[in-house]
Amino acid sequence: MSLFSGKEDSELKTRIGGGGEGEVRQKQPGTMTRRSLVRSGLGALVAAPWAGGLGAAGVHSHPGPRDRAGATRQDDEIVLGVSAAFSGPSRGLGTELYRGSMAYFNHVNENGGVNGRRIVMKLLDDGYQPDPCVANTIELIQDESVFLLFNYVGTPTVTRALPVLKKFRDQQVYLFFPFTGAEPQREPPYGEFAFNLRASYRQETAGLVDNFLSIGRRRVAVFYQNDAYGRSGWAGVREALARHGETMAGEATYMRGTQFGASMRGQVEILQARSPDAVICIGAYQACAAFARDAEDLGLHIPVANVSFVGSENLLALMREGRADADAHTRFLVNSQVVPSYEDTSLPAVREYHELMARYDPPPPANVDRITPGEPYTTFPQSFVSLEGFVNAKLITEIIRRMGDNPQRSGIEEAVFAVRDYDLGVGERVRFGPNRRQGLQMIYYTVPEGERFVPLEDWEGRFPVS
Repeated sequence: MSLFSGKEDSELKTRIGGGGEGEVRQKQPGTMTRRSLVRSGLGALVAAPWAGGLGAAGVHSHPGPRDRAGATRQDDEIVLGVSAAFSGPSRGLGTELYRGSMAYFNHVNENGGVNGRRIVMKLLDDGYQPDPCVANTIELIQDESVFLLFNYVGTPTVTRALPVLKKFRDQQVYLFFPFTGAEPQREPPYGEFAFNLRASYRQETAGLVDNFLSIGRRRVAVFYQNDAYGRSGWAGVREALARHGETMAGEATYMRGTQFGASMRGQVEILQARSPDAVICIGAYQACAAFARDAEDLGLHIPVANVSFVGSENLLALMREGRADADAHTRFLVNSQVVPSYEDTSLPAVREYHELMARYDPPPPANVDRITPGEPYTTFPQSFVSLEGFVNAKLITEIIRRMGDNPQRSGIEEAVFAVRDYDLGVGERVRFGPNRRQGLQMIYYTVPEGERFVPLEDWEGRFPVS
């Protein structure tokens, strides 16, 4: 039985370019489909644990009809390879990240591109599942037109893709700005293959812990996804508490892919028995919304915090949809963010984001072979996730611009390390270097106000200890 379903074995793949319309191009000789990947014996690679390495997998590259180190097979394009969740319960994350990036790339392409080249994205759906992401990554690396990898979504997917990058290190393919704050792409042995823009989960969880303890909420529990993502956040909470001489009040887990309709009664009761003062959630929006809902219904009336990956707008929409008392389940929420508020139009990048999102209103990608086809999705005019995609696109465009008229993979690191004290327009300057592969450091805190999240100004006033 194949690891993949739907139309994923098609010999046609889609790249999304300027204007948001799909361009279908037949696969080039020498590349492998995901089905042929499994049939050829590389299925063991797809299924291997990410931390186990790929040294014995027998992976071989298949050069295309030109120098693989160049920017693209065509002189008028830069192709970014993307594996992300465009289907499944986390599809809102991949979709909104894509939409924010496309708003900026459409603007760039309409104005002559970067150094005369259009920026396009080749999109593959992984459904926020590790095995398809590994297969997608191999396929993207073997595609002779893909210059770099961009906008991957999630820790369980990225941590399994990183050994692939290490195995193909001679191709000099780098992963830029993944939508995850986990540590593996920031530390040896895989940190040299990725560049991060957003702050880390350690920084987010440390900030949440520090703020809770500062207002007297010292018994902090954790609700987390039972995988590499959840454990990364769990470790961050534990380390932050230890610095204050505290330990976790309790912990409960759920399985990746859990939907909003699932009951979280068991998890709430486990934590309720430990009498926590606050809960920090490390999860995706469907499960975290279900937990916050059930916590309120079962009388656990304490702050429920989420890190940025949750997708604040998707979470809030689920919790308010179809309810006469739409705010009943959201009064104790607090979410950390890694980009400023999309309503803070005092920031140049936020003003530009509003203008370009309104001008282009990029739809969800229409021509991606989805693992789970036919799922409806309603977009948001603005969101923290699409703003992050927007600033990701701004910075990768600047990096490519600095590479000149003939960009080569061998020059990528030099171009990135030249980004020092760069004003991206978000209120914090970006800086990279050989020992600094994360560009931004700031964390922001937000709480619901009606149908949106707004900056939290007064922790004690919002969450007083009775």
